[in-house]
Amino acid sequence: MNDEHTGGGPANRTDGTGGTAPPGGADRPLWSVAGDPAETRAHGGPPLWRSLAERRWGQGAAAGAMGAVVLGLALLLGGYQIYTALAAGLDAYLQRVLHLMFVLVLVFLVYPAAKGLWGRSLPMAAADLLCAVLAVVVGLYPVLFYDDIVSRTGAPSGTDLLMGVVAILLLLEACRRVIGLFMSVLAVAFLAYAWLGPLLPEAVAHRGYTYQRIVYHTYLFQEGVYGLALGVAATFVFIFILFGAMLLKTGGGDFFIGLAYCVTGRYAGGPAKGAVVGSAMMGSVSGSAIANTVTTGAFTIPLMRRAGYRRHEAAGVEAAASTGGQLLPPIMGAGAFVMAELAQVPYVEILKVAIIPALMYFGVLFLFVHILARKHGIGGLPPDRLPRLRAVLVDGFHFLAPLLLLVTLLLMYVTPLRAGLYATAALFLVAMVRAGSRLGVRDLAEVFVIAARNTLGVSVATAVAGIIVGVVGLTGLGLKLSALMLGAADGRLLLTLVMVAVASLVLGLGLPVTASYIVLIVLAGPALIELGLPLIVAHMIVYWYSQDSNVTPPVALAAFSAAGIAGSDPMRTGLAAWKFAKGIYLIPLLMAYSPLLLNGTPTEIALAVATGSVALAAAAVALEGFGVRRTLPAERLALVAACVLVLVPGLPTDLAGTALAAAVLATQLLLRREERPVLSTPGR
Repeated sequence: MNDEHTGGGPANRTDGTGGTAPPGGADRPLWSVAGDPAETRAHGGPPLWRSLAERRWGQGAAAGAMGAVVLGLALLLGGYQIYTALAAGLDAYLQRVLHLMFVLVLVFLVYPAAKGLWGRSLPMAAADLLCAVLAVVVGLYPVLFYDDIVSRTGAPSGTDLLMGVVAILLLLEACRRVIGLFMSVLAVAFLAYAWLGPLLPEAVAHRGYTYQRIVYHTYLFQEGVYGLALGVAATFVFIFILFGAMLLKTGGGDFFIGLAYCVTGRYAGGPAKGAVVGSAMMGSVSGSAIANTVTTGAFTIPLMRRAGYRRHEAAGVEAAASTGGQLLPPIMGAGAFVMAELAQVPYVEILKVAIIPALMYFGVLFLFVHILARKHGIGGLPPDRLPRLRAVLVDGFHFLAPLLLLVTLLLMYVTPLRAGLYATAALFLVAMVRAGSRLGVRDLAEVFVIAARNTLGVSVATAVAGIIVGVVGLTGLGLKLSALMLGAADGRLLLTLVMVAVASLVLGLGLPVTASYIVLIVLAGPALIELGLPLIVAHMIVYWYSQDSNVTPPVALAAFSAAGIAGSDPMRTGLAAWKFAKGIYLIPLLMAYSPLLLNGTPTEIALAVATGSVALAAAAVALEGFGVRRTLPAERLALVAACVLVLVPGLPTDLAGTALAAAVLATQLLLRREERPVLSTPGR
């Protein structure tokens, strides 16, 4: 599970193809996402807060009481976040302390200690309630005694240290429940490193710190648990999670997906192309790969299956497209907000440089989908199964206003926090104007519950990442590891990038993407910058690499989520998603060696985009083994060579690679054989 946890729901209904039917009922459009059973239940069923409580407390009165508590906490958390976004007077440290307090209490009330029955036993119920109470105590302590703590800066009292130890233990246990054991163990390893410094090998040794200093630095400093990473989750990220929850609940997702199918549905492989475009639209405003996969995938995957795509291919396309949503402005993943803070640049600057690489990523994914359609003879959807553009616009044109407002505010350098808050308010207002999107009291309450639930993983992950970042800053480990990487790579940028990619994959085995980015940029960022990469380029490369845990086996969280919907083999789906998302690995190389991030003249940028697109297209055709027709072994080798030539920096190699790819295309056209399939129309 990662920082985009979306919670559970009832078992999916089958559609007769092995996948899940689009949620909702016959009265919902074929492309609807608003009926996702985990998010929007029929009013005859239990509300979301009751369902969350039942997962931990079972059926009966206890679940009812705890459901009411979960609802109350979700409303309090949402109200607190909105208040602190409007009133900037609260100290940043205290704001983060109270945010994490709400989060920890919700974790211990919603997540059982284990999947077995003992995790829901009476003794564990008492332990969970005790943990929730302790979370309140350690959360309120710095708030109530803030002046006293400040007055004894550098000389913590015994009570300060006790509260710090309890807070760290609670956070590690919450991390184990929400994220997994790996990240908790990793945080403990870093804490041990801070303590055992003198006993370690010389390359990474340091003078060592007492447990008092470590606890003080971690709990009562803005460089530990309550550092910058949690600060981003407690401000920008929550507001955009709230925006996404309201967009889903009001039916805005239906509008964006409907638009995608209007544009792509009639062409070869239309359902899959609609999935790519729709997931890009949804992901660009939700910033959550897992949430995007389970919401849009509930209808795109069955459509792709009925069109003729194989189970693992349909699931892989959806996972790769949903992962790309974290790369596409205006709302990228949580790590993008952290990037803006760490790099100390306005968020709008991140958006500007992110647009071209993101569009190239979706371009190559679109090409993969088209190749598969030609390969399997998959045509478009018949007209009677496509949404009418006019009807889609009439039903949902009002959802464009909040998105346009958001983009405008960001371009005007309004802070992401304020921009997200204003866009959310605008979304609520325009939704209430139309009867079809109007929210009732229960609907609005569920918006806050969805937002609170989806915040838990992000906040816990960033808080634990804060422990790691704090230890790295305290001990100077980042500089030591950067020196080791530079020495191992012998000053060669390509080898360093490969090492960063491998490190990202290893970290992705147990860390959510946001935490993986934070840890990796702290450890490897200095090495990339020392090799001459501009600051924002180094950050963007690490950010892109950190997304690989969504689509790269053995841990491919978005792909595994899609496999559950498609009924496909998880590992086979992961390999398909890894292939379709190849841009995650190739585009960072283009960033490093070409002015793809707007760090050049217009001519240089245009040339970088053109030759980079050739490299990506050549890689896609080589991997899939099909272009205009099936590729010969020699053609595949030539395409691989063309991709490598373009990736090598320099105009001569760029032109040579482009020429080689063009030669293969010409050969394909000249030697086209009868094996080229005739497109068929599904549903015949």
